[in-house]
Amino acid sequence: MSVIVISHMFAGSSAEVWYPAVQAEFAEAGCRVLVPDLPDPAAPELTAWLKALGHAVDPAFAGDTVLVGHSLGGVNVLRLLEAHDVDRYGPFKGVVLVASMAKEVGYDALAGFFAGGFDWDRIRKAAGDIRVLHAIDDPVTGSATTEHLAIFARDLGATVTLLPTGGHLPSTGQELTELPQATRLIREIL
Repeated sequence: MSVIVISHMFAGSSAEVWYPAVQAEFAEAGCRVLVPDLPDPAAPELTAWLKALGHAVDPAFAGDTVLVGHSLGGVNVLRLLEAHDVDRYGPFKGVVLVASMAKEVGYDALAGFFAGGFDWDRIRKAAGDIRVLHAIDDPVTGSATTEHLAIFARDLGATVTLLPTGGHLPSTGQELTELPQATRLIREIL
């Protein structure tokens, strides 16, 4: 059975934006879909978020698991991959990063998630297939959007899908209850 685990965005929850639609669609197709509510979403702390995501992921089924990270949830997924014991459990089936970041974006409250940079080689070995979905007008990555995407493509070998609009998928005040592009990327990995 395929497993999909979604790590939600900063200040979000499992019941928001496009997560319920993805969960319903893949559950109906026979997949196990988990969207853990990460602790203190409006004041996130890396250790707590990583621990909560780790509880939702069974490394013994890494080869059947697709990890999906949205925004800061994607950074949480990167940290999980960085810590994953590939020699013992093998790589995860794949990863979809939605509106995520490859480096610091200037929010002091989130600096701990980026401290020390990333071990891109280790992360790359921990996932079989990596897809990135991002909008060119993302206000979080701003003028550095192409720089973030270049890092993902170069250092992770990620396939990047760039949308002409969409903000942070969604941006503040925008209602986005479905994200068919993310669903398509997950389906391609499965």
